[in-house]
Formats: sequence, structure tokens, C-alpha cells
Amino acid sequence: MAHGTTPHFHNTEGLRSIEVGSKEFQCVGALPPFDHPHVFLDMGKDTEIVCPYCSTLYVFKAELGAGQAKPASAIFKAYAA
Repeated sequence: MAHGTTPHFHNTEGLRSIEVGSKEFQCVGALPPFDHPHVFLDMGKDTEIVCPYCSTLYVFKAELGAGQAKPASAIFKAYAA
């Protein structure tokens, strides 16, 4: 992602999976102060990736805009565009 900031997502709700519109992003775990190290994840050619810290499954959905998530509550607001 050469333009803008890297999207950040969280799983404070403890969801099994989160749909995202970006293949490159950071997972922060839960909202601070219960977050884990903010890890950069890159799906590459895949459409799914699991965070190695919190085991959240992120699923790429092209119909979502870059930086968007379903549910929208998974977007880490400090980095929302």
C-alpha cells in the first residue's frame, strides 16, 4: 500500500472471523490497553490469513473498500481514514 496509512483492525468482540477490504493491514488484537503487538499481516495471493497473536481469521472481500471491515466495529478508529 503505497498511499495513505496501513489500516488497523481489532477483534475486541472475540469474533471467529472478520471480513476486510485490504490484503495488507495490522492486527492490534483487542482495543488498548488489552492489545497485542501491532503485527503487520500481508495476505499476498491468498484471501485469508490468521493473526499469529490472537488467532483471528481475516477474510478478504473485494467488495469492501480498502480499510473497511465487516463488522465495521472491527476498524481501529485511531487509524481510520
